Amino acid sequence: MVTVIPVVIGQFSRSAGHPVAPTVGDMNTFDSVVLEVADVAAATRFYSALLGSDSPYVRLRASQDPTSGFRGFALSLVVSQPGNADALIGAALDAGGTVLKPASKSLWGYGGVVQAPDGTIVKVATSAKKDTMPVTRDVGELVVLLGVEDVKASKEFYAGRGLRVGKSYGSRYVEFAADPGHVKLALYKRRALAKDVGVSAEGTGSHRLVLFGAAGPCLDPDGFAWQASASAPMTATA
Repeated sequence: MVTVIPVVIGQFSRSAGHPVAPTVGDMNTFDSVVLEVADVAAATRFYSALLGSDSPYVRLRASQDPTSGFRGFALSLVVSQPGNADALIGAALDAGGTVLKPASKSLWGYGGVVQAPDGTIVKVATSAKKDTMPVTRDVGELVVLLGVEDVKASKEFYAGRGLRVGKSYGSRYVEFAADPGHVKLALYKRRALAKDVGVSAEGTGSHRLVLFGAAGPCLDPDGFAWQASASAPMTATA
């Protein structure tokens, strides 16, 4: 049985039982993010409360692989307004998350950072400075932020595997293009990402992350694992 934890992205969601036919743009996307967790029940409660119940973009699988400190990545949930960010962060805390950076205004907008019970770091942010519509917990974009040692080298690696660059700021940040409704991939310097989410850059062991999509199967320069499809068996939960 597959454990599917949903993400509502944009104005729609897709169930595992209704796959969408691939397009040329799908070469720039990936199917899902698999988080490897020690306590599947606790992780299920957290991601279900945070993200909903009917989309296959974030999935869970049991793992006891050793890991400590910063695992080199974060999930970024981009929302439309500050009230939505507060609603998501509140749901995350109620479901066992902890605050790494309290929600606050910044030069770029508004947002905060929480850590899931499994250790995954989740950033919730918006470029808006005030609410302009009723508050919801809808997510506009899901971006996987990878902290890498050499942004240029990783950019070339992924471009060589068919991903198209959407935004690039030299050696500081790269974001790959994705069709609306798909998960995005972005690259940060590892230390810069750690600073952005409020943790030390030190960490050892497994990333506890597997990415499924067009770039796989492969292992990237920083040891992030990709698989070609989301067909690997997941651990069932109650």
